[in-house]
Amino acid sequence: MAGEISDVVNALIDNVDQVIRGKRHQIRLALCCLLTEGHLLLDDVPGTGKTSLAKAIANSIAGDWKRVQFTPDLLPTDITGVMIYDQRSGQFTFREGPVFANVLIGDEINRGSPKTQSALLEVMEERQVTADGTSRPVPRPFFVIATQNPRDFQGTFPLPDVQLDRFALRLTLGYADEATEVSILEGSNRAQRSEELRAVTDTDVLDRTIAAIDDITVAHSIHEYIVRIAGATRNHSDLRLGVSTRGTLALLRISRAYAATDDREFVTPDDVKSLVAPVFGHRVALSAEAELRGVTIDALLADIADSIPVPRTSGA
Repeated sequence: MAGEISDVVNALIDNVDQVIRGKRHQIRLALCCLLTEGHLLLDDVPGTGKTSLAKAIANSIAGDWKRVQFTPDLLPTDITGVMIYDQRSGQFTFREGPVFANVLIGDEINRGSPKTQSALLEVMEERQVTADGTSRPVPRPFFVIATQNPRDFQGTFPLPDVQLDRFALRLTLGYADEATEVSILEGSNRAQRSEELRAVTDTDVLDRTIAAIDDITVAHSIHEYIVRIAGATRNHSDLRLGVSTRGTLALLRISRAYAATDDREFVTPDDVKSLVAPVFGHRVALSAEAELRGVTIDALLADIADSIPVPRTSGA
């Protein structure tokens, strides 16, 4: 089972790596998020490959994908769809928006207005869109891959906490290292474009893989370990907002996927600990006093994870 999942993920990583060079670990984390049918937030400065990664993942899957460029004048119905009056029938019909796809890429999501951002709340959580009193399911599997620029950039509207909590994982790609960037420049004339990637899996395989990940073994002590880490964020004096139960569920699911991509049938404490920052980092908020002292969320989460006793598990 884990071997089959690992084969699917390795094929996807090799494919995406043709476009996003030198970021295999980040690609693996992104795929772990998607293989649990979670949603992915790519948060970084412009030009680091956020949109290219999103498009490369979408093109690697033989399913429908749509892209929405968020701008201040984008309307909620531009995403979810709109009721249109049909003069022939004299009735209103629903015209589906781009959200009705297997993969929705929301480019620069924090450039959209808060009202437009909120159009994704229902579909990200419930996999459906309600319009004119009727709920319409979106295709499954369904993933949102959103990119955003840092909050201090001009023309951005920070995502509210309730929407951030719907993203299972937040990743920062960072700048390429020197050797990788030199190789990118030297091969720029023949560089692989994300649009040229061939699909290496399809939605049927993804459905089976998502179902198989639920069979990865998780010891009771691992469940307790996750809850204790989350509990520590809720009672920490430097945090005004702790991790929700949705966050603990996301950490559990992605830990399962992370173990499976390592060709293991069980989750270890190290899996959990290595995923605390990308899964919890966007769900917590520093207090004003902590921000003034220069505390960073990643460093604080690392201290919290280190303070929780690591459980001993049999591994099987």
